Amino acid sequence: MKLKQLFKEIDVTWKGNKEQEIFSITANSKNVAPGALFLAKRGKTGDGHKYIAEAISAGAVAVLTDTYDPFLTTVQIIHPDVSSLEALLAQRFYQNPTAQLSIFGVTGTSGKTTTTYLLKYLLEQEGLCGLVGTVSWMTGKKVIPATLTTPDQLTLMELFHEMGKEGCKRAVMEVSSHAIDQGRTQGISYAAAVFTNLTQDHLDYHHTMEEYAAAKAKLFKGLKPTAYAIINGDDNWADRMVQNCSAPIIRYGLQPRLDLFAADLELSAQGMKFVVHWKGEKVAFKTPLIGRFNIYNILAATAVALTQGQKLPAIADKLEGFTGVPGRLERVVNSRNLQVFVDYSHKPDALKNVLQTLKEFKKGRLITVFGCGGNRDAQKRPQMAAISESLSDFSIVTNDNPRGEDPEEIARQIITGFQDKNYFVQLDRKKAIEHALNLATPDDIVLIAGKGHETYQIFAHQTIVFDDREIAKQACEP
Repeated sequence: MKLKQLFKEIDVTWKGNKEQEIFSITANSKNVAPGALFLAKRGKTGDGHKYIAEAISAGAVAVLTDTYDPFLTTVQIIHPDVSSLEALLAQRFYQNPTAQLSIFGVTGTSGKTTTTYLLKYLLEQEGLCGLVGTVSWMTGKKVIPATLTTPDQLTLMELFHEMGKEGCKRAVMEVSSHAIDQGRTQGISYAAAVFTNLTQDHLDYHHTMEEYAAAKAKLFKGLKPTAYAIINGDDNWADRMVQNCSAPIIRYGLQPRLDLFAADLELSAQGMKFVVHWKGEKVAFKTPLIGRFNIYNILAATAVALTQGQKLPAIADKLEGFTGVPGRLERVVNSRNLQVFVDYSHKPDALKNVLQTLKEFKKGRLITVFGCGGNRDAQKRPQMAAISESLSDFSIVTNDNPRGEDPEEIARQIITGFQDKNYFVQLDRKKAIEHALNLATPDDIVLIAGKGHETYQIFAHQTIVFDDREIAKQACEP
């Protein structure tokens, strides 16, 4: 595409050849390929202008910048707010890929990943469905490990473009509060949007729960009247989410007053049974998933499927075959027949939900291995300890992804939440997992919390290969 086509009717200042052909667009200098347009964006923590030279060296033939540099020989397009153009440029370059897709967004503190996987599973009964989320990005048959829950606009549009090429007609995506606040989802028209729940998280970024809620609520404010808002009616923030929503609202949960609700719950370590009520219809559901919180995830996906014309009995039949999501209460099969689960629960509410679920089924002790991520909301660290202590028989505190923080300081902040000494600190995560499994008997349950599907561990100066599931399997070998 030529630059003059890409910037048609956009008020910019040109320094260089408008006829220049470009073959890609990126705001990441490390992703620049020959023939690229580089977007020099300014953000809260970084400034793309520092990487212009690196981008040009890698082959960028044009730069979108807010400041003219007379020493550059590369084409420069000047605009006072580079970030504000990203969404439009992405749509144009990738030929408006969202127009060919029905897109379903899922937001909330917990449950986004499982809900999107459930929804993809239901929608895919009628043809290929793409997915953008925490675990991976799926463009049809291609699976790409995710780097962000909701990537930047350019990456999103590229993914949607690939989905269309592979024959997808629908896409489901996790929509993070950061992405909404930073405008990464700007211009996307949703067929439906789901709110799972809101509990404390990301206060290092949003500062208050009201700010956090306001970011989430923008998703529903932006829905068209032809879309649907699918809302967890049992959550305290439900009404706040739809305060300014003009789309039809479907509320789901466990209360009979709601539009879609589950009753007659039977929970076990092998799965769950319950009856779903919808507009006078009652249908029995059966799932191998465990945990009351997963009933909410199933209801959310069911509600969306209903808006797309699927029938409740057919939904129940389909979901019986859904076996789960990587790193979400994932059972680690091992040679010692220990009950070992790996879960992504790295937030207080998520950890509480998982531990409450496992506690119902334990015959012996519940042993929990957990830590807290560095450069993230520090307020939740003692809360995680208090939750682990109240629901576990023994806690082992270890590293999560310490990032740029001192691991010992993170651990010190965590253990202030314990009331007694029934815990152990082992910062080496591998040794912590091994210690937990050495303590365990077949009647015990071991939960390794925090990293779930992740296959790496992030330290200040390096990222190492690390998979809780593989470490646990190896630790159980004779």
